[in-house]
Amino acid sequence: MRVHPNPEYRDNFPIIELKDEREEYIVTAGLVPELASEFVTKTLYTAVNRQGTLFFWPVRLPPPDGKQMEWWRSAREAAELAMSGWVRVKANMNLGAYDIYKAESTISDPEWPEEGFWDLIRLAFRDHLITTIDHPVIKRLRGLA
Repeated sequence: MRVHPNPEYRDNFPIIELKDEREEYIVTAGLVPELASEFVTKTLYTAVNRQGTLFFWPVRLPPPDGKQMEWWRSAREAAELAMSGWVRVKANMNLGAYDIYKAESTISDPEWPEEGFWDLIRLAFRDHLITTIDHPVIKRLRGLA
């Protein structure tokens, strides 16, 4: 994978994770104070795989207490390396982190989209934005649905 090297193509977001469904929802800024206990903060990196498929790679930031997990640290390391070359990441359960492999041969740079980061975010998360406290995900988390 490669990660877009331009800092304008990544940002930190409050994310509600639904682990059972393997879905993630962005919490809009106005709801952050009310939902602070419901979300984690992740950096969304604009990335592309070898097939040319564009995706957002969510990498969790350490919580306010600063406790760092090796999964998160190694994912951030891989994202940094992927800004300048192709990498592959593989879960290493024994290590509790990702193994990172840099491409051994020269591979051409990916074709990056012409759309801006925020246009891509709106497109990718159009059905996964929590903009009101009455959102079905919030109702479900609070036992109201």
